[in-house]
Amino acid sequence: MAAIKKFDTKVQHLKYKVLREVAREAWNGTLTEHVLDIPKTIVPGKVPTMRCCVYKERAILAERVKLAMGGDKNDPNVIQVIDIACDECPVNGYEVSSACRGCLAHRCEDACRFGAITFDANHVAHIDKSKCKECGACSKVCPYNAIRNNKRPCELACKVKAISMGAEKEACIDHSKCISCGACVYQCPFGAISDKSYILDAIDIIKKSENNTNYKVFAVVAPSISSQFSYAKLGQVITGLKKLGFHTVVEAALGADMVALSESKELVEKGFLTSSCCPAFVNFVEKNFPQMKEYISHNLSPMGAISRYLKEHDAPCKIIFIGPCTAKKAEVQLEKVKPYVDCALTFEELQALFDSKDIDITTLEEGVLDNASYFGRIFARCGGLSDSVAEALKEQGVTDFDLKPCACDGIEECRIALLKKSKNLSDVNFIEGMACEGGCVGGPSRFQEVQASKKSRDTLLSQADDRNIVDNLKRYDMSAFSMHREHAEEHA
Repeated sequence: MAAIKKFDTKVQHLKYKVLREVAREAWNGTLTEHVLDIPKTIVPGKVPTMRCCVYKERAILAERVKLAMGGDKNDPNVIQVIDIACDECPVNGYEVSSACRGCLAHRCEDACRFGAITFDANHVAHIDKSKCKECGACSKVCPYNAIRNNKRPCELACKVKAISMGAEKEACIDHSKCISCGACVYQCPFGAISDKSYILDAIDIIKKSENNTNYKVFAVVAPSISSQFSYAKLGQVITGLKKLGFHTVVEAALGADMVALSESKELVEKGFLTSSCCPAFVNFVEKNFPQMKEYISHNLSPMGAISRYLKEHDAPCKIIFIGPCTAKKAEVQLEKVKPYVDCALTFEELQALFDSKDIDITTLEEGVLDNASYFGRIFARCGGLSDSVAEALKEQGVTDFDLKPCACDGIEECRIALLKKSKNLSDVNFIEGMACEGGCVGGPSRFQEVQASKKSRDTLLSQADDRNIVDNLKRYDMSAFSMHREHAEEHA
């Protein structure tokens, strides 16, 4: 099937196949009776292609099916470990490789404060695991790079140190640290860490609308959609969404225009802000810099803002957000967002929905997506929000406020910027935090690698018209609409 070429990795393709089959059965109303058949449908015969035997492959697929159906309903955490699939990674920590030349300097020994390094008769270094503290000091000083850390890809990817090894050497996620960014999901080469899917909720919403007669179903699409379905035109994707059963497709970038204007006003009023657009970044601030929580912008994210607008102007309706982000699935569970967004899907899941209904979007006419300004659409890249806030200040004629933004590309840069500001070592007055490197185009549920995504996005941005933020928002009735998020307790 052509879909094989639509994904960046084979892990994504496998995940997609499970989602597609679950969705197909759900559309047909036959999921309950056929759910146990899905693993065998995907892995027929007796010849394994991924694991030691087809029986283990099917056992793992059965767990993937559970996640595709929403996972454990009593567990609110979006990111989950499939224990049975997590058994192939080296877990030995720091080890001396054959690159060790038995040098005379013994810098590794001198650097180790725990006495973990010894030398054999051939002067080759060895590490005593009972003494090693995994500090990495020896690795840093070895002139031959002979000491290497056999660390799991998920651990390396997790910048908030939420992943550790369990008793059976399986990956374990500390959800008190996890920010649902999904970096571990994308980096795990076996797909042993995955995000829960709410694809069944989306199908249920669409089916119960009775072709949008009971209520309208809106698809709110992230700006990064322009960089993903590269095998088709964006307008064809829009038409495909309507064929799925959506009444209207709306740009989350329109919400970004709203955020840029409102956030610029809040910034001038308060003098310092951190952005509220990336839910993983907001979560990171709350968990790691609680003293700075009060400086998080009170604005809803672009997703929340446009969804709230739609709910207040076109009730009753249902909102399904579609983007590259796993953290959005966590955001929609927040009490301050839950009233406005009914479900969040990823681009992987959207592709599964198309193919579950045999919709070949390459054959469709092009629809139109024309809600946002250029400045709303650049939120998908790191620095886009800062540029948009600067533009909003300019359009409002604000000349007595000196914007000093810091656009953080990835959690490590976020950490450094917040740390400096918390210790008064920085004079920045606006911190734009993006958990994913490259911005939203680098989200864990992207189809393309980041550079290809950026190229596709830039091509479409170059075709944008010259409307500004303020003029664009004049097209919409904002009179009865509040941009500020409500506190959770007020919705409880």
